[in-house]
Amino acid sequence: MAIDSALLVELSDAALAADYTRVRRCIGKLAAALEADGDAVAAAALRARSRSRGAPLRASGYVETLPVDGKSRLPLLEEQPAATQPIFLNAANSAAFRDFVEDAQHATSLSEKGISSKLCLLLSGPPGSGKSLLASHVASQLHRAFYVVRLDSAISSLLGDTAKNVRAIFDFVPKKGAVLFLDEMDAIAKVRDDKHELGEVKRVVNTVLQGLDALDHEAVVIAATNHPHLLDTAIWRRFPYKIELGLPDVDVRQALWSHFLFEDKPTGAALAPQMAKMSGGLSGADIETISHAARRHALIEKREIDFGAVAYAIQHSKTGKPTLPPRIALNREQLHSVITALAKEDLKSADIGRLIGITRQAVRYHLNQVSTDGE
Repeated sequence: MAIDSALLVELSDAALAADYTRVRRCIGKLAAALEADGDAVAAAALRARSRSRGAPLRASGYVETLPVDGKSRLPLLEEQPAATQPIFLNAANSAAFRDFVEDAQHATSLSEKGISSKLCLLLSGPPGSGKSLLASHVASQLHRAFYVVRLDSAISSLLGDTAKNVRAIFDFVPKKGAVLFLDEMDAIAKVRDDKHELGEVKRVVNTVLQGLDALDHEAVVIAATNHPHLLDTAIWRRFPYKIELGLPDVDVRQALWSHFLFEDKPTGAALAPQMAKMSGGLSGADIETISHAARRHALIEKREIDFGAVAYAIQHSKTGKPTLPPRIALNREQLHSVITALAKEDLKSADIGRLIGITRQAVRYHLNQVSTDGE
């Protein structure tokens, strides 16, 4: 791997300045480069080393001062590493993502022409749809630190303290030139006309609005919510960029199966279209969970992936509640159930047999049994 001289200079400068945040960021970039070069083992070791060897820098006198809650003294933010896992988006969301990143990259020139926009992006969608991952990818694309708000610390039991915490967060991040991620935005920006809420809610929402309004043209704020209907309407107006992340369509599901299940077995990726067709209603996180479980079973037991077990898991999974593939071979009843479910997806007998590892004749035998039982 050719060493990026600029990265080497930045790493050296950060180390000599005892700037732990910059050191970790440089190590993250170096690890990503190693991974892209095919050396995943070294990349993993480097990331692990950066997490476990921060003490010498702290001992040298450098401590990153994060804003803290006045009562608990817990930090209100935490810096998270850049995304290494790919993100899979449909065409419309991919275009919206690129537009936001490009506008952020050219924020200064756009501002000079008087056509810049607040770099505030609102992500909505169900759990497991990739909101946090997308936010992390924005930070990675912009080569900025990624700070995530810790709601357990930010939301205080003391009246008035939550608003103070929110104000401290908005004061801190722009100085760092970082990306601020407000997950579960509805927790601090609820509709203000709720008669059952205390005045504290209104104060917090007003503080969020003031914080957003005070940002300059280069500040990047990303918010996410599972419940967009709970957000105050004024919050919506402060976020000119919006991406709604629903459940993945069939093309995205195929890409997800190809990556998570067939990553090290490209020859098996021909089954991905069948997997995609039968897994409608599952989130990207569900598909990742099922795929990794199947690969773990195969690796530990030194065998090939049991795609019949994967199909059984898909059949019995619901959004946000994935069923793990069975470790042992499917029994006759389970196999019959899987074949019947696949046939209802209009898959041909040959495709079903290829998917679960039996002959086309065996598939037809099971389907004939269904026809006989129905008579």
